Amino acid sequence: MAFLWLLSCLALAGLARCGVPAIEPVVRGYTRIVNGEPAVSGSWPWQVSLQRYNGFHFCGGSLISDNWVVTAAHCGVRKTDTVVVGAYDQDSPTDDQQKLKIEKVFKNPKFNMLTIRDDITLIKLASPARLSNRVSPVCLPTATEDFPGGTTCVTTGWGLTDPKATKTPAVLQQAALPLLTNAQCKEFWRFRIRSSMICAGADGATSCMGDSGGPLVCQKDGAWTLVGIVSWGSSTCDPNVPGVYTRVTELRSWIDSILEAN
Repeated sequence: MAFLWLLSCLALAGLARCGVPAIEPVVRGYTRIVNGEPAVSGSWPWQVSLQRYNGFHFCGGSLISDNWVVTAAHCGVRKTDTVVVGAYDQDSPTDDQQKLKIEKVFKNPKFNMLTIRDDITLIKLASPARLSNRVSPVCLPTATEDFPGGTTCVTTGWGLTDPKATKTPAVLQQAALPLLTNAQCKEFWRFRIRSSMICAGADGATSCMGDSGGPLVCQKDGAWTLVGIVSWGSSTCDPNVPGVYTRVTELRSWIDSILEAN
């Protein structure tokens, strides 16, 4: 009996390990979320859909523990919104999907809508998400971790696949993107790029409206790490212009201070 208990504890510990999906993602190189590529169902188990009214998806997010979600401050999350984990096809929800209420919203006080700097919000869930093969957290980077330009990373979301479209896709999309150095990014965006931002793309792929708040993840030592949060970019979702993401390493100390105090 004790042996079975130990096995179940080990299984739970395995599920709780961040950044390692039980269902392997399949990423076919540099394809677009604009004209995107559907993800393998369940392969990005930290992906969150933030929903308003009767299931209207307005932003993405990332599960960082069973109790906490990280998203973008510009999403304007309210306590009345719903956090949906385990979603894949928005038109055909399955039993893996969990709709969770929000206990508290922590918007970074330094967030500025004009500069879009420090674009991060933490959401404390009213009840913990049930972790499973299709619901598990992403890893957070340490404040000192380096993710150099040229590193291939992946962004996911239910954002528009065509900037002229009126409806977001039902199925979760993914795109592989190269990171840019901030110096490279300033060639496109000049003075708007700050140290708390990281850029990716300009290579025929980009995030678009509805992807906001969602993850930009890079694989390191076998685990996926949340390097960026979808923040802003070209108003026409031009795949030849880099998308701008909140740099998580720069805001790690703020994240830790909120988690420790709450």
